[in-house]
Formats: sequence, C-alpha cells, structure tokens
Amino acid sequence: MASVLKISTCLWFDTEALEAAQFYTAIFKNASIGRITRYGKEGFEYHQKPEGSVMTVEFTLDGTPFLALNGGSIFKFSEAISFIIHCSDQDEVDYFWEKLTEEGDPAAQQCGWLKDKYGVSWQVIPVEMVDLLNDPDTEKSQKVMAAMLSMKKIDLATLKEVYARG
Repeated sequence: MASVLKISTCLWFDTEALEAAQFYTAIFKNASIGRITRYGKEGFEYHQKPEGSVMTVEFTLDGTPFLALNGGSIFKFSEAISFIIHCSDQDEVDYFWEKLTEEGDPAAQQCGWLKDKYGVSWQVIPVEMVDLLNDPDTEKSQKVMAAMLSMKKIDLATLKEVYARG
C-alpha cells in the first residue's frame, strides 16, 4: 500500500484540471502528472459532469504533490492562498514570472505576487530578498521594503543597490 501524506493541496477548477496540471508541469523542471480519475454515472445528480470526463489529476511540482479537481464553477481562487516559489537568483525569478504571468491578470501583479491564467496566486521571490528584508539594520531593511512595494516583478539588483546605499 502506498504511503499517503498527512497534508496535501487540492486545487478546485471548473473544467480545466488536466489543462492546468499540464501547464504547471511544463513550467517546473522536476514535475510530473500522475493518476487521472474520471467521472462515472454514479453521482451525476450532484456533479453534473459527463461520464468519462476528468474528475481529478494528481501532479507533482518539485516534490510537492497537488490534486486538481474539476468541481464546477461554484468556487474561485483568491489571493488569500498563494504558492511561494523560492528563487535562487534573478534568472529564476524572470523564468517563473514570464511563464506564470502568460495570460494572467496584470492587475494582480504586485511585490512579486501574480495571478496565473487560472486565477491561482503565486509569489515569485528571490531567497536573497528575504535576507535583505530581515536585516537587523531596520533602516536598510525598511528602504528595501519600500523599494519592493513599488515593484511588480522583483528586481533583485535594484533591491541590493537600495540596501547598499542604506
């Protein structure tokens, strides 16, 4: 019997679960799609999904398991939940930002946050920025914070420059 994680993430889509899983697994280098389950006749009066249509898609992004569910249009994603991508450098920030903002909501881009084309919120954050923001020199860290708040995509070189000027 396969082991089951205590906690995992389920993303509720209208009908785009497989499409979204394919989109995300194409972006992350260490990613895969696993089991796909389909709706049957049973429960049609509740789910209203055609028999044989995709119900769930299991997928993994960099070792993190997800389940995508085609549950209908009842629920929508909000910024109250987001996924943080800890980036090692600006090239990685640029890569994830470019891929995840494709067809996303430009109005939802602020301080490294974005909404992708499915309405899922992401934070694309360079790890080094966290160190700058948590520096014990509060004057420097607050200047970095002010600079970060004016950005959409994080520009690490600018933050480091602001920090150095202190």
